[in-house]
Amino acid sequence: MQAQLEAKIRDPRSLEWLAELARPLVFTNGVFDILHRGHVTYLAQARALGASLLVALNGDASARRLGKGAGRPLNPLSDRLVVLAALAAVSAVTWFEEDTPEALIGACRPDVLVKGGDWPVERIAGASSVLARGGRVVSIPFEHERSTTALVQRIRGTIAP
Repeated sequence: MQAQLEAKIRDPRSLEWLAELARPLVFTNGVFDILHRGHVTYLAQARALGASLLVALNGDASARRLGKGAGRPLNPLSDRLVVLAALAAVSAVTWFEEDTPEALIGACRPDVLVKGGDWPVERIAGASSVLARGGRVVSIPFEHERSTTALVQRIRGTIAP
């Protein structure tokens, strides 16, 4: 089982593995620090838009620069990669250290670029390059209002349940 999970974790420094992913390829990204119902629903919806789903995670330093709060991410990249790889909807998982995945999106050349409903299409990193190649960019509306940041605040007792 561990070998199957690790086989889905792909190194972004060498992209030969992209040829193994069925097209149309759907790409999404995020921190995915504490996986919750909103994440799982969103990833299943993203996967339904193509033949395979590639998820790119913010590296730990990249996630810290997002300003999500003290001590974030709570889970290190190595753990987040394995958790995402365990999901059936996810075909492959990789990471990026920059502030945005724009360069990785350009290198991967997905057919569909997806973000959650809080991202208008015009603000999604990499959208212009995907659209210029004839691809689609989709902002998937939230089906379940969940937030890792709100969950962490609740656990720490800084907001009411």
